[in-house]
Amino acid sequence: MDNPVLVEVLRGDAVESRHRGAIAIVDAAGRKVAGLGDTARPVFPRSAIKALQALPLVESGAADALDLDPAELALACASHNGEEIHVNAARVMLLKAGLEEDALECGSQWPARMQDVAAIHRTDATPCPLHNNCSGKHAGFLGLARTLGAPTRGYVEPDHPVQIEVRAAIEEMAGVSLKDMARGTDGCSIPTYAMPLEAAALAFARLGTGEGLSPLRAEAVERLYNACVDNAFMVAGSERFCTEVMRTFRGRVFVKTGAEGVFTCSIPEKGIGIALKCEDGATRAAETMMAALIDALIDKDEDETAGLAPWLAPRLSNWTGRHVGDIRAVADAFAPLRGIAG
Repeated sequence: MDNPVLVEVLRGDAVESRHRGAIAIVDAAGRKVAGLGDTARPVFPRSAIKALQALPLVESGAADALDLDPAELALACASHNGEEIHVNAARVMLLKAGLEEDALECGSQWPARMQDVAAIHRTDATPCPLHNNCSGKHAGFLGLARTLGAPTRGYVEPDHPVQIEVRAAIEEMAGVSLKDMARGTDGCSIPTYAMPLEAAALAFARLGTGEGLSPLRAEAVERLYNACVDNAFMVAGSERFCTEVMRTFRGRVFVKTGAEGVFTCSIPEKGIGIALKCEDGATRAAETMMAALIDALIDKDEDETAGLAPWLAPRLSNWTGRHVGDIRAVADAFAPLRGIAG
């Protein structure tokens, strides 16, 4: 099945580029509410499932044993900018586990924003693993390892007890066995497993509702959901889609991006989860796809409409600041999704 064109990029009034994609919308019972494109084809969900990867940290009691606060739990689910607040929070998470930054196996990464890069240069320093956008997730893995009594070295390997727990949580939430799925290595060195978009969407329907889960897991997903939507800045940072959209909708929506054009979303009031993949991996198009879905599925007040607008139809400017084009969702593609849930 060919994926449909879901986003167009305009230069002036002419379409210059097109982005194809696939979208799965599933309820917590596993019913496919709607879909566009090939939603059964396995894709690597990458960082879009960090909230699932954080479940063992909460369920095991490690989060409480380490006295992690909600902002730190949000950081465990984050792909952050490497801003000072993110770096400091990751450092504190490690200290609570009795560890230092050299325990992180995610690698060093320059911060996303130039002002944070400049701050490092001014001190003649270099970025460290704490600046890595995944440092919070890795600090959570290390805290889990300490609580389990497992070795902290090699916690990124597929056969490490931490990754075994993480894989089991993903399988149970998504209702899929990963043993026969393609396995790759993520940008931060942990295993990443391909899965159908429908499976990822099911996981996030359950994350947002707690339906069909044991009491322990239902409590854990509620805790992580609330940590992320209440501390949205920790999940991404300044001028980032996930942060701005979760702030705009004030707990009504959870969204999380992943590399190569993947997104997940929970909309508890509709009882649904969403997973999408921009076929060519473009973040700009994946963000517009997700904004168009939220626009189609949720009744919005004036503030929510205004907050979503910049992401729904981003303006393109040249180096002089002149408006030269736009990114837009293909209206005909998303029109059938309006009002389908709830």
